[in-house]
Amino acid sequence: MKRLRDFQLIAFDADDTLWDCQSHFERVENRLYEIISPFCANPSAELFKTESSNMCDLGYGCKAFTLSVIETCLRVCGDHADISCVFELLEMGKSLLRLPATPLAGVVETLGTIRSVAEGCRLVCFTKGELQDQENKLVRSGLLRFFDDVEITSDKGQAEFLALCEHQHCHPSQMVMIGNSLKSDIAPALAI
Repeated sequence: MKRLRDFQLIAFDADDTLWDCQSHFERVENRLYEIISPFCANPSAELFKTESSNMCDLGYGCKAFTLSVIETCLRVCGDHADISCVFELLEMGKSLLRLPATPLAGVVETLGTIRSVAEGCRLVCFTKGELQDQENKLVRSGLLRFFDDVEITSDKGQAEFLALCEHQHCHPSQMVMIGNSLKSDIAPALAI
């Protein structure tokens, strides 16, 4: 079994690992669902359809999400779209760019402990999303001081994890990833 001293790099996801993000997105989603539910049977499926079709062009993040929310509203409501509701969704989406990024319970203490006992090990925040948004959340969270480096990418798959290891001069077997997503944190890290 590997111990902390066997690793050269400890990478941390940001959203929903270091601070709550999902509940803020759910607030916007729920408002969209209230608006479009009279016009469709499954509001969440409609948003998913839009987000899926936009993923290649828009990627992840608050701005991509907001555009998909507004597009879903306009597509589903059609001529019945209330412009005041569209503006409300726009403002709610923009508010995501200012979410508090308050560290989850125990995060500050955990990062401080790891920082103090992981001698010779680099701590890196490795997250996906929009560059400016993620950088701003790290600053607002007050957690930037714990990290030796920050890498923000448009996606997190095997190629991105290999690039992280290359940038950090670390063999993949000497890296550990801490995150909340099986798809983008755990599976690709294990695969390499």
